[in-house]
Amino acid sequence: MYFTEDFKLKTGLAEMLKGGVIMDVTNVEQAKIAEKAGACAVMALERVPSDIRKEGGVARMASIRIIREIEETVSIPVMAKARIGHFMEARVLEALGVDYIDESEVLTPADEEHHINKRDFKVPFVCGARNLGEALRRIAEGAAMIRTKGEAGSGNIVEAVRHIRTIVKEMKHLTILGKEELVHESKNLGAPLELVEWVAANGKLPVPNFSAGGIATPADAALVMQLGAQAVFVGSGIFKSEDPETRARAIVKAATYYNDPVKLLEASEELGEAMRGIDVAKLPQEELLQTRGW
Repeated sequence: MYFTEDFKLKTGLAEMLKGGVIMDVTNVEQAKIAEKAGACAVMALERVPSDIRKEGGVARMASIRIIREIEETVSIPVMAKARIGHFMEARVLEALGVDYIDESEVLTPADEEHHINKRDFKVPFVCGARNLGEALRRIAEGAAMIRTKGEAGSGNIVEAVRHIRTIVKEMKHLTILGKEELVHESKNLGAPLELVEWVAANGKLPVPNFSAGGIATPADAALVMQLGAQAVFVGSGIFKSEDPETRARAIVKAATYYNDPVKLLEASEELGEAMRGIDVAKLPQEELLQTRGW
């Protein structure tokens, strides 16, 4: 039911991004910096997550004009965010010709009960997840790639680490269960049995698993790659730093050479100041972006 030819095509497009860095950009100038630094894709949005957190208000899909200008400027894939459940924002983005859509908790949710039925679209979707149940529910809806949520705009890697470790641990747990136990675990996860059985047999997700939320340094990027992420999304960590161009190149290098401490040292030198981070533990529950989605 889930592993259709359309699903395989979309996940194939997502596979092309593995090993790379997707960078949040809000204008053409930032998109040029990202492409020059070696980003595998850019994510067009109206405000980077740290500004969304600081300024508040309703965060929506980016301006059509900005997305179109970015599409016309760079040769790498262009992603854009739609609000959770807002399938008409997604339709507009699909008509605009973006390469991927992120149904994102960073934007203000449009629907508090339903996510977008991503199987109705030809464009591949990426969705956030904090645990295996969330990941498999999004895949059941048609997501072609998963990114661990972390805590966007925080500059603090702790939540991204928590989420990637949780998903990896829960996948390993499935591999030791018998078939009758998988039925029970499917109920606990709130995920379809077919997908639970696939993960149990293969020890991984049926789509690429990336990491996002709080990545601010080359070492942060290397850390989540070591823990099992296959690519990284970086938002505020680049363009809220002292020297975005140098930091962008450094994070790309770190994602490529995450197993090489010497290369990582080279990438980490002379970067200037990183973005100012937030102690996520002190954030009120209602200010957490990661809790959006179900």
